[in-house]
Amino acid sequence: MLEQGLLFALIMSFLITVILSPIFIPFLRRLKFGQSIRDEGPKSHQKKTGTPTMGGIMIILSIVLTTLIMGAKFHSLNVEIFLVLLVTLGFGLLGFLDDFIKVVKKRNLGLTSKQKALGQIVISVIFYIVLLQSGLSTEIFIPGTNVGFDIGWLYLPLIIIILVGASNAVNLTDGLDGLVAGTSAVAFGAFAIVAYAASMYTVSLFSVAIVGAVLGFLVFNAHPAKVFMGDTGSLALGGAIGAIAILTKTELLLVIIGGVFVIETLSVIIQVASFKLRGKRVFKMSPLHHHYELSGWSEWRVVVTFWLVGILFAAAGIYLEVWL
Repeated sequence: MLEQGLLFALIMSFLITVILSPIFIPFLRRLKFGQSIRDEGPKSHQKKTGTPTMGGIMIILSIVLTTLIMGAKFHSLNVEIFLVLLVTLGFGLLGFLDDFIKVVKKRNLGLTSKQKALGQIVISVIFYIVLLQSGLSTEIFIPGTNVGFDIGWLYLPLIIIILVGASNAVNLTDGLDGLVAGTSAVAFGAFAIVAYAASMYTVSLFSVAIVGAVLGFLVFNAHPAKVFMGDTGSLALGGAIGAIAILTKTELLLVIIGGVFVIETLSVIIQVASFKLRGKRVFKMSPLHHHYELSGWSEWRVVVTFWLVGILFAAAGIYLEVWL
């Protein structure tokens, strides 16, 4: 019965996104909520200017509706649902404000980095306080083992690092048509299996709802994209995957399952550090997906390759946590 519920959640969230998109995309276009492309980005991306953005709203609506409907059906509306929705909606709101400033106020950089970081930290602290009230375990475990360490008060900064880091990592990865939709579908699918194996059915349901929502979005976001998720979607997805890792006590496993996001982020850190210290760039452009584009790969080839790498990371994570 539960397995059927997860399948229904997957189908429901997929259909909600697919049904909403043909209605919502023209609405965004009429509002002139078009993407502004940075001048310093690959020249081939300039033709994407004006493509409707903020499509993450559809993803979030689908996730919330599916989670609440299916959660109520299986009597699993608990503190875990509250926590994952808190982070998803909170980070999604930050992304919405960022997108709104970019497309309406015509400020290409949106929120300042300090404003965004402050909002992310506040949401992370609220998440921690609620966890603390619900009997939080401050242990972290080494993936593939039963070895754990209680880090006490250090768990708060760890939560902030995970939620802020994950949301920014997914945001950095969102640079090519279908890249984040595909890689996040794989990563959340892996966490759905991890949560199910740990008998955390509520978290598994939420993860499955996200898989369906992003796959539905991918129908319209695959190259050539008819809509972008914007920071609204990428920040929400990043926050959600961080929250799931914390709730399932697989904080360190997130580095493996979210390996593509980690690599993309490291490429930016390496590029910036190298330029500041040596005056030289390691990559033709960062994040890493742009390096391959400028090396002559087609956009679709880069995206599919990154999807496959994401599948390998997800399989490794599942093996360590579930089968090992």
